[in-house]
Amino acid sequence: MSALPDFNIIDLLSTFIVLLFSLTIHESAHAWTANWLGDPTARNLGRITLNPLVHADPIGTVLLPLIAFSTGAPIIGWAKPVPVNVANLRNDRSDFVWVAAAGPISNMVIALAGALMMRLLAAWATSVDVLGGQPSFLSYDLAELSGPVIRIFQLANLAVQVNLLLAVFNMIPIPPLDGGNVLGGMLPMWLGEQYDRLVRPYGFLLLYALLLTGALGAIIGPPYLFLSRLLMSITTVY
Repeated sequence: MSALPDFNIIDLLSTFIVLLFSLTIHESAHAWTANWLGDPTARNLGRITLNPLVHADPIGTVLLPLIAFSTGAPIIGWAKPVPVNVANLRNDRSDFVWVAAAGPISNMVIALAGALMMRLLAAWATSVDVLGGQPSFLSYDLAELSGPVIRIFQLANLAVQVNLLLAVFNMIPIPPLDGGNVLGGMLPMWLGEQYDRLVRPYGFLLLYALLLTGALGAIIGPPYLFLSRLLMSITTVY
């Protein structure tokens, strides 16, 4: 499930650029959706922006992805959370679900765009491995392409993998991840409040335990493969 197994500067920079772009879109989607649904808090703080420096978190955006890349672990990370004042939302609980879901949805849109780009480039299909042995989101046999086009294909492949991982990881139903906020908003109010109060203080500890035990990969793996196959139905070359 790792995006790229070989440690070299080109792959590292490519991974970081794709991840930074994806996290920026993810957090901007939260901020834009909150503003659209009535809460201007994030907008007033300048979070509706595609400037990655506004959203970047030193640990989640830099350190963790670097460790994951160097060890071959799944490329996941996070940016600074977008502040939301639920009281400002027009329909507080249901709107908060949409605000929370907006981030993973944006990652799925990026993954779909990357998959469609791969399909367009695969119009030249014959039998050349343009990924140079790197694991591909999909197994394509492609015609010989020029250098820049090969790099675009590789970046599209990387964008699909990274964004599927981000979408699935963030939808794990453990606060403060988006999935925990979605679940809390969908449960009956009393149960959602109890769930948030009991789980949120230990959310990062639970995620760390899942990572140390290897359970995180087991949780992410099945939905990641399902979404990969779903996109495959769109991008497979016949």
